[in-house]
Amino acid sequence: MNSVVFDAIKVLLEEGKTPTVALTKGRLAKSVPMPMIIAAVSQYKNNPESIHNLMKNPQQTSDNEPKTSQLDRIEQKLDRLLALLEQK
Repeated sequence: MNSVVFDAIKVLLEEGKTPTVALTKGRLAKSVPMPMIIAAVSQYKNNPESIHNLMKNPQQTSDNEPKTSQLDRIEQKLDRLLALLEQK
């Protein structure tokens, strides 16, 4: 899940407000897809302790790693396609 959304929820909690989708979206520092916001708020509502666990143990991965792995997968697929074309 995106840490930016959880940061926004954390800010709302520090202000003493109950996180909602609208309030969370208003606190976001950058644009985030709506399904991600809804999922984060739902996760918080279902298990409020989950946000506290995330705040105590920040994610070790950076936001660039998923993009890099996606890029690696695309490159591998492209290599396979090129190899198939060369065989024909």
